[in-house]
Amino acid sequence: MSTTEQQQKAPQDIRNVVNFLRSSKAGLKNRVGVLNGKRVDYFKGKSAVKALLSPAYAKTKSTPKITSETEAHALLHNIIPFAFFLRVDRGQPVGSASSPKTVQINQMQLFKPEEYYAWFYEGSQWTNYVGGVAMVAVILAGVMFPLWPPILRLGVWYLSMILLGLIGLLLVISVIRLIFYIITIIVASPGIWIFPRLFADVGFIDSFIPLWEWDLPKKKSKKKKSAEKSEKAKSSGITTPNGAVLEVDESGISTTNSRPASRTATVEEVPDENS
Repeated sequence: MSTTEQQQKAPQDIRNVVNFLRSSKAGLKNRVGVLNGKRVDYFKGKSAVKALLSPAYAKTKSTPKITSETEAHALLHNIIPFAFFLRVDRGQPVGSASSPKTVQINQMQLFKPEEYYAWFYEGSQWTNYVGGVAMVAVILAGVMFPLWPPILRLGVWYLSMILLGLIGLLLVISVIRLIFYIITIIVASPGIWIFPRLFADVGFIDSFIPLWEWDLPKKKSKKKKSAEKSEKAKSSGITTPNGAVLEVDESGISTTNSRPASRTATVEEVPDENS
């Protein structure tokens, strides 16, 4: 029996769970492997368990409710007979170390969080169909542009001019802010940036806020400062076997407050002289 026939026998609630795991909402970490010379996606079991316990899965409808890892293990184990995914053993890379690794189907099909599972299901294809239809429509519209009504062609021309104008304005602003920055470095160090967040990963409006800003060095975080202090302490001292650091001066004498080790008092019995 083929995997397609097995998948068609799956109940609707199981199919909904599989569609969730195959979608981007699950956040499943899929990797690429090679099975019998073909590329396949595979994932680790604990990643699927984490996806079923996520808030995104709790919002899904017509799916089994999962409240613990035990229930997630049982549900994923029940999905395996329908061949949406199968347990595989991961081998060595096909070529270099960065190449996809080979995977082979394991004869013992069961679910374990530490094992790997290869996908034999591509998920819902309606988005691909809609994308394909839209792409064909755009191509046909571009080819048939000479047949468009004059009003539509005029509107497209105006839109293209506006787009080119915005690109040109962005280039002009970039050149002006660079020239202004070079001038302010000489006149008023450390320099001033106009629209300092112009190329930052922010929204369109936030790219122009604030209007200007001094080019000050970024402050180091507390973690970096603590790491630097620990490195300096290690470089200027001696590390004891228990991990403590002893500060040593130039003459090689320890400058830490040395105290004698604690001594335990022992009491010995002395025989009586009269006996």
